[in-house]
Formats: sequence, structure tokens, C-alpha cells
Amino acid sequence: MSKKLVLFAILALILFALSIVLFKLKPNITGTAVYNEVYDNNGSINIFFCPRDNCSSKLTEVISLAKVSIDCALFDLNLESTADALSEKANEIPVRVVFDNNNKKNIDKLEISFEYKFDTNNQLSHNKFCVIDNKIVFTGSMNPTLRDTQHNNNNILIINSAYFAQNYADEFKELWYEQFGTGKKVKYPIIYLENIDLENIKFENYFCPEDKCEQHVIKEVRNAKHTVYFMTFSFTSEQIADAILTNKALVDVKGIFEKSQNNKYNQYERLKGFGLNVRWDNNKYNMHHKVFIIDKETVITGSYNPTSSGDERNDENMLIIHDNGLASQYLTEFVRIFAEAK
Repeated sequence: MSKKLVLFAILALILFALSIVLFKLKPNITGTAVYNEVYDNNGSINIFFCPRDNCSSKLTEVISLAKVSIDCALFDLNLESTADALSEKANEIPVRVVFDNNNKKNIDKLEISFEYKFDTNNQLSHNKFCVIDNKIVFTGSMNPTLRDTQHNNNNILIINSAYFAQNYADEFKELWYEQFGTGKKVKYPIIYLENIDLENIKFENYFCPEDKCEQHVIKEVRNAKHTVYFMTFSFTSEQIADAILTNKALVDVKGIFEKSQNNKYNQYERLKGFGLNVRWDNNKYNMHHKVFIIDKETVITGSYNPTSSGDERNDENMLIIHDNGLASQYLTEFVRIFAEAK
């Protein structure tokens, strides 16, 4: 082979490799996911559990950090401390909030000076997140209400990552411009954050209904090799229950159901009828988590309840965390609540 042909072959290989890199990393301006993963070596995450971690103060602390903008999508709000913190920041920077219209009476009682609007559809605007300065995301299962912060069992995540912030900012933009119950697919579905040991933690980030949240839960449950534990406020999805029941690899399944959701659609009786170790929670208020723990190393959490409305109609968000260190924090919370459940 001549030197020219060798050089041409080498150049072709270099261009091909470069095209693969660009394909993975170049943002897609239409908002659809045409690549699989991005890396954020400057990212970080902190996880807290309500009420023991004083979740209301965590939110006000995040709000106090804002210097450029705050955009929130909140199902409900009655905490004066949160409303006051947002109103104070509105004197300095743009603050915008979208609420679910079912909670209009609660919002109208507050003295607030930031810009806000309500959803205009019959679906629930069920998200609970804030985007701070386009770099910090506050999310989880907690509504900034007295009940959710001081009585109900919840989890919150504070994520410092431009990629996560972009995902949530895109979702907020859809809601702010009244695109409810639909939207574009998530821009960065798989994000790696570098942890303290300089290893990358894999996250998946989705929004319902456009990203088909139920299918992602089913996939993780079907791929489980040993255990599935869950603590869910509302669990009516037959398809997710089927995935649990038909996975022959599972050696241990435990579940906690919120007792106020005991109805004919709930999967409690069905799973218990097949001999699974499921219990009603014993919190006199609510067990408000929406969490699955797979093989003690993967966690599914967010605002999404495993229900048809959560998957097909409501505006929701979901995180899938692939890391046994972070999963252990959720496992500790699960074990504590399970021991108290009946």
C-alpha cells in the first residue's frame, strides 16, 4: 500500500472518531435526545430526607444563593418562609413560578410579589423543582408546604450541574408558556457526575409524559438481579406490578404503600396475594415518597407516582441514580419506614 493510501486511511479513521465524539456531545437544538450521555466533572449532588433533615431550610438556603434567576414548578406552596424568600429575591432578580390550579386557594392566601401563573389544563402540574441561576436544581417529592416538610416522609435532591439545569429549565419553559401535559423529549437523558473519589456517577433524567416514565421503571425492574424495594404514595400501575411479579431473578421484594391510597386500583392487595412482603405505612400523616430501590444500587425518585395519570397526563419529573453509595441513603430511609409499617 502506498504512503498516500496509508495517510488517507489514517485520516479517515480520525475523522470517523471525531464524528462519533461530536455526535455524543453536540447539543441537539430541537430538544430531542440524539445522543446518549454527557459528563459533568464540576457537578455535585446532595440528598435529604424530610422531616428529619429540615427540608424547608434547605430550599430557602438554595433560594438565598440565587444571583441571576429563579424558575420553579411547584404543585403547591403554603410555607411562608419559602414564599417570603422568593418574594425577597424578586426584588433583585427575575423569579417565576408555575403552580397547579387545584391549589389556587392556597396561593391566593399568601402575600407574594414574584411573577407566577397556574396551569390551565385538567392534568396535574405535579412537579416540585426550582432552577437556580441555570446551574442548580432543587427537586424531589417534597412540596413546600407545612405538611410535606414537617410531617410527611419525603426526599429532596440538590444538584449542581449545568446539564441537569438545562433539562429542568427546558421543562419550566414549556410550562411557563402553557404547554401542559406534553413537550419535547429531554435534552440530556444520561448525565455523569464526578464524585469525591473522582469516579463518574450515572444519572438518568426524564419528564412525563413525553419521556414515558413508566417504561423506564419497568426496564429497571425487569433488569433487577436480586432485589426490588419500593416506597410509593400511589402505586396503581399494573404494568410495573407485572414486571415485579414476572422477574424470576428476584429473591427479595419489599414495598411500602401509603395507607390513604387504599382503593380498588392500588396494587397492594394484588402483590400481597402473590406472597410479596408489602405493608401499609404507619405515618399518621403521609408517606409521600415515590421511590424504587433496585439491587441496592439503583434508585428511581422524583415527583412521578407509578400511576397511569403520572405517566400519561401529569407534568412530572424522574431521576434514576446508578450508584450504590447514594442508593444506601435511600435504603436507610426505606428500612426505617418499613420497620414501622404494618
